[in-house]
Amino acid sequence: MTDIDVIIVGAGPAGLTLAAESSLAGVRPLVLEKHPEPRDVPKASGIAGRILDVLRYRGILDRFEAASSDPHIAARFPFGGTHLDFTQLADPPLRAVPLPQREIERLLAERARELGAQIRRGHEVIGVSQDEGTVTAEVRGPDGPYRLTARYLVGCDGGRSRIRDMAGIGFPGTTYPEVNRVAQVRVGDSVTVHDNGDIDVPGLGRLPFGFNRTDRGMFAFAPNPGGLFLQTVEDEATADYDDDEPLTLTELADSVRRVLGVDLPMSDPKRLSRFTFKDRQAERYRAGRILLAGDAAHLLPATGTALNVGMLDSVNLAWKLAADVQGWAPAGLLDTYHDERHFAGARARLQTRAQVALRRGHDEAADSLREVFQELLSDEPALRRIGALVGGTDIRYPIPGDHALTGVFAADLALHTDRGTTSVAELMHAGRPVLLDLADRPELREIARQWAHRVDIHTAKTDDQQVDALLIRPDCHIAWAGSIGEPAETAASTLREALSHWFGSASVA
Repeated sequence: MTDIDVIIVGAGPAGLTLAAESSLAGVRPLVLEKHPEPRDVPKASGIAGRILDVLRYRGILDRFEAASSDPHIAARFPFGGTHLDFTQLADPPLRAVPLPQREIERLLAERARELGAQIRRGHEVIGVSQDEGTVTAEVRGPDGPYRLTARYLVGCDGGRSRIRDMAGIGFPGTTYPEVNRVAQVRVGDSVTVHDNGDIDVPGLGRLPFGFNRTDRGMFAFAPNPGGLFLQTVEDEATADYDDDEPLTLTELADSVRRVLGVDLPMSDPKRLSRFTFKDRQAERYRAGRILLAGDAAHLLPATGTALNVGMLDSVNLAWKLAADVQGWAPAGLLDTYHDERHFAGARARLQTRAQVALRRGHDEAADSLREVFQELLSDEPALRRIGALVGGTDIRYPIPGDHALTGVFAADLALHTDRGTTSVAELMHAGRPVLLDLADRPELREIARQWAHRVDIHTAKTDDQQVDALLIRPDCHIAWAGSIGEPAETAASTLREALSHWFGSASVA
C-alpha cells in the first residue's frame, strides 16, 4: 500500500496550490518536479484577481503582502494595447500583489509543507498508466527509476504538459507569431525622462508613456521605482525561441531596434523574460484518474491572468479529489471539476482573445478601435465590468439552483455571533463547507446537523442581510442560498438536496 493519495506533477503555482489545498482537505499529496531547484527564469510578476480573495479566506494573504514591495496596488493594468485605470476607484474590481513568481512559489511551497505535503525536486514522470482503482507513475529520480501508485494523478506541468499528452487529451488552439520580451532595465543618460513618464529617445524623439506602435511591432514602457523602466517589446519571430531559455540584453536591444528603428541605451537588467502568446484549452480536464490544472489545461494569449486561473483550478479540484479519496463523494462530483473550470477557462480565453484582437492591428483603423475602446473605459460601469472579467470575479459556476447567488463566490460578510464578531473569510480558514444561518432558522440547522461530520454550522447576524442562509463549498462558492422568508418546507427541501448533491449521504443516527 502507498501512503500517497494524489500525485501532483509540477511544482509551479497550480501544483503547489493543489498540494496545500489537498492537504488541508485531509489528502496525502506528493509533488514531483523535474527541475532539481526552483527556476530563475522570470515569469509572472505578481498575483491578481479572485485568487487574492481565496488566499485571504484561507488566512495566508498577509504572507504574500509582506513579501511584496507594494501590496494590493490598484493601478493601471494593460488590456490589449489599452489600459484599465483603477487609480480613481476606492474599491477597484481588480487588484494585484506584485511579487516575482519564484517568490510566489516559495511561499506556496512553504504553505504546502506546513500542511504535510511532500515535494520532491529532480524527479521526472516519464510514463503513466491507470486502471479502475489507481494510477501509476514511472519516475526518473536522482537515484534512478522507480514507480509510484496513487488514487489520482494531476498534471500541473505547464503548457507543454507530458501528462496531458500521455493521457491522450487534445489541446487545440492557436499559437501567435509575435514574440514578447519583457525587461526591467536602466535607460542611458542620453534618454530624457519627463515628469509625466514620457521619454525622449536620441534619433527618434518623444515617446509617450504606455503603448507605442510602429509598422514593425509594439514598444511599451513605464517608469519603475529606483530609476528602472519596465518595458515590453513585441515583434514577429525571427527565430525559433524556447521560452525556457533566458533572454539576453543583446536580444532585447536587437528587438527594440527592429521595432523603433533606433538604438535605446539600456543597462543593469533586473528582469529579462521572453514568451510567445498561445490560445489553447484542453478538450477535457479529466481522463479517468488523470486530471489537468493550470497551464497544462489552458494557455491564455495575454499577460496577468494565467496564475489566477490556474491556482483557482486547484482550489476547485482539491476538495473534490479529497471527497473521492475519502469515499464520500456523491456520484459525478469529480466530473464537476471539468464542468466548472473548463467554463472558467473559456471565460478567461474570451477576454484574452479580445485583447489579441485589440493589440494586433498596426494601421489607423486599429488605432481608432483602441481609442474608442479606451473612451468606453472612461465610464465606470464599463471599467468595472471589464475588470471583473479579467480578474475572474464575475464567475458564476453553472451549478444547480435558481437563486441568483448560487454558484458565485461568497461575499465576505461581517458576522455578529454570541461569541463576538467574525466574517465569512474567517469561517473559511479551515477549508470546510459552511452552513451559515443568518435568520435563526432552526429547521435549516436541524437538517444540516445530519451532515455535521462534513459541514460546519454557524448562526450569525449580518448588517446587510440579503438571504436567510448560505451553504458555502470549501472553494468559497455558494452551493445553495435560502431566500428571505422562504417557507420552511421549501427551504428545508432544497437545502437537503444541495447537501446531498455536494456532500454525499447524511450521517447515520
